[in-house]
Amino acid sequence: MDEITARANDFYIAIVNWLEVNLFTIESVTQLGIVLVLYIISYGATRSLSPFIHKVLEDKIFYQKSEKFWKALYLPLIWWLAVFTAWQIMESLGNSIILLRMASSLISMWVVLSFVTLMINSESISRLIRVIAWSLVILNIFGLLVPFINFLGVTTFSIGGNTVSILAVITGVATMIVLLWLAVFVSSLIETKLRQSSNVTPSARVLLSKLSRIVLVVFAFLFAISSMGIDLTALAVFGGAIGVGLGFGLQKVVSNFISGVILLLDKSIKPGDVIEISGTYGRINKLAARYTSVISRDGREHLVPNEDIITQPVVNWTFSDNKVRRHLPVNVSYNSDIEKAMALMLKAADDSARVIKNPEPKVLIKGFGDNGIDLELRMWIRDSENGVSNIASEVYLDIWHKFSDGGIEFPYPQRDIHIVSTKGLPGKAELI
Repeated sequence: MDEITARANDFYIAIVNWLEVNLFTIESVTQLGIVLVLYIISYGATRSLSPFIHKVLEDKIFYQKSEKFWKALYLPLIWWLAVFTAWQIMESLGNSIILLRMASSLISMWVVLSFVTLMINSESISRLIRVIAWSLVILNIFGLLVPFINFLGVTTFSIGGNTVSILAVITGVATMIVLLWLAVFVSSLIETKLRQSSNVTPSARVLLSKLSRIVLVVFAFLFAISSMGIDLTALAVFGGAIGVGLGFGLQKVVSNFISGVILLLDKSIKPGDVIEISGTYGRINKLAARYTSVISRDGREHLVPNEDIITQPVVNWTFSDNKVRRHLPVNVSYNSDIEKAMALMLKAADDSARVIKNPEPKVLIKGFGDNGIDLELRMWIRDSENGVSNIASEVYLDIWHKFSDGGIEFPYPQRDIHIVSTKGLPGKAELI
């Protein structure tokens, strides 16, 4: 502890000495004033230049794709150019330039960090990168970067029999963050390439993309742990504990994960299929590791556990063929012209744009009911993902109009009541 306190005191003394030598002088104040004035000028130039460039280049594709980079880099680039020019001028006149050179380095670091962090979608990771980078820059300015690194390297502690330094931990964490980001980025590229490949089935695309992401993330994690100097065999106990936890507490999670892998391998469902399960009808939007996303016709997204799809009956309307046949029962009166009614029903099906012509629609007589003749219109559609109830409603409405214009009657329920007088009981009646 005394050694750490002494090192910290040395850092403090070094910082104070640097400030006295390099900052608290007339030349330093002059250079700081120049940097501040150039910032104000650069800010005004940015406010004027940004709308002009946007107006000129807003129709260009390259500008539309990189607009956020341009807007973030206008000010630091103009400021850096102005400070660098002032640095060169002051140096040519033989004046002190230490703060101008330092400001130029800091602004250039700002440019690089802005460009790098804009490429990262995670705000927390971007903030962490900025904090670490600026901390290293400040330490380097005061000449404390090398001593600080040496201090982290000699400060060690033990983990499971392994001696690990703070520097190794920081290096390992930074390596892990970078490698995990690279793993996710590479897996996204693989997923994009698989999505563009017409020779790979939708289920295989999802399976390959998930496997590539898992493998890359696992390798990134193991490499980062190894870079810390930790023996990977020390993870055996940790892996055993995870196995016990999976066996007792995560049965459903593991079951859903294995079910998801089975669904991808047996190709029973795939993204884009129209399925019906437990009263839920919709299009499969995504096959995840734990659940399957099904979007219904009303826009609600149902997250169905993969285990339910494996263990419960599933109606896949587009499993082997996109064509789906609809059965529309219609009851007509015995007084109606049956041949005309069947012809009108066929005409109503043919008039719908969603009903395909091959196989052609058919009308069958299903039987003679109590109230009328039972007919059934059978028609095929190819776009079940657009709904199967709405097409039935559309054709039913057309049948109603055609029956009304053609004199075809829909029967009303009929019941015959026979009244028989009971002998010997005048005034009494029996209903049969």
